Amino acid sequence: MFSQPKASYQDPHPVHDARELTNGDIQARIVLDEQVYTLRITRANKLILTK
Repeated sequence: MFSQPKASYQDPHPVHDARELTNGDIQARIVLDEQVYTLRITRANKLILTK
């Protein structure tokens, strides 16, 4: 389960766990205004978002 990093202020933005977005896989599709993007977790545990 994902735990939010501790901060000294309340973050007003939503926080999402990339592994939950990918449903345990290494990539997920994200749609914004009918455009499809791919979110990918690399072997080095970095995130890449491509159109």
